[in-house]
Amino acid sequence: MHIRTSLLLAVIATTARAEPLTFAGALDLAARSAPGVQAKALQVEATRSAARAAGALPDPKLAVGIDNFPVSGPPAGRFDADDMTMARIGVTQDIPNTARRRAATAGAGAEVDLAQAEAEAASRDVRIATALAWLDLAYAEKRIAALDQLTAGLKGLWDGQPASVASGAARPAAGLAPARLRAEFEDRRSALVAEAAKARADLARWTGDPSPSVAGQMPTFEIDASDLRAGLDGLPALAQRQAATRRAEAAADAARASKQPDWGVEVAYGRRDPMFGDMVSAGVTVSLPLFARGRQDPLIAARTAEVGRARLEREDARRALAAALERDLADHEMHHQQWRRSVDVLVPTAEQQSHLEVSSYGAGRADFNDVMDALTGLADAKLEALEREAMVARDGVRIVLTYGSAQ
Repeated sequence: MHIRTSLLLAVIATTARAEPLTFAGALDLAARSAPGVQAKALQVEATRSAARAAGALPDPKLAVGIDNFPVSGPPAGRFDADDMTMARIGVTQDIPNTARRRAATAGAGAEVDLAQAEAEAASRDVRIATALAWLDLAYAEKRIAALDQLTAGLKGLWDGQPASVASGAARPAAGLAPARLRAEFEDRRSALVAEAAKARADLARWTGDPSPSVAGQMPTFEIDASDLRAGLDGLPALAQRQAATRRAEAAADAARASKQPDWGVEVAYGRRDPMFGDMVSAGVTVSLPLFARGRQDPLIAARTAEVGRARLEREDARRALAAALERDLADHEMHHQQWRRSVDVLVPTAEQQSHLEVSSYGAGRADFNDVMDALTGLADAKLEALEREAMVARDGVRIVLTYGSAQ
């Protein structure tokens, strides 16, 4: 009922949403409405329900039959001719040994832990994808706005070039340069609009908002490398491996338990002809694992090898995760340095160069191609600075949401 209620509330929230999404709002909406997250929640619920039956005794069996019915001799074919003929009804209960039942319970608990770790991993994946889609849309819109602002500032220059050609101050071929520059800027804008559309489609996928828009401040994340390294063992990816190891250990315990005898009890009531009297039977069965070398031992060896494989895979995953963290930290540092160079050096230099070229053009000491190159360089520098800023933000979001704690 709780899951159904959450799904209904998520659908209502999605259909009613019309306001722009903040970064935190987008992540919250995705966590509540993403089908993958809801599916994993149902998987956890299913494994928990199944775990309640683990280790329980198997269902009893009802046995009904006829015993000692004569088929030859004088009493053949008669129910009342032999004092041993009777109709029997009984109940049989198998009782697996305690070690086998304990292993079944441990295996079910490991399945629950595995499902929970997979659900947490799925939730993180959705949060990361939503965060990156939100950032991609926000920065695409910022780059579009920056390009539009730069284009608007060039309108006077574009409009004045034909007059220069008409007056003879510029060569006729120079009149084609504004159209070329305008086309290059329009190409850039088309590419940015496409990037925004793709990011909006991704954001709609994760949040369920059919036409999402972004609002609010850009997120900032403090990255503490030592804390991230110390918390690797608690991440869902390794929790999955650890749960898989416990599941393999439970399977190995169950295999070893197969060398211990299982029990069974049976109680039966026999109904005979009234002249002979009824009978009651009771008995016990015990399994005899006498041929372990050819039956139980190979299975135990196989399950033990599976435990070793699971432990080695967990260690391999831990090393891979640690290496991935170090690579991501190195990339983040590089991207941050590149972004600061863009902000502190490349953009101011491009702005100064474009101002100088425009002034020289106005004084007749430069032609329009020089101005066009300078303005193209300025556009490149500003858009590159925003792209580098976006990479730094993406790094921070991805590192913190991938390697940080769930909170």
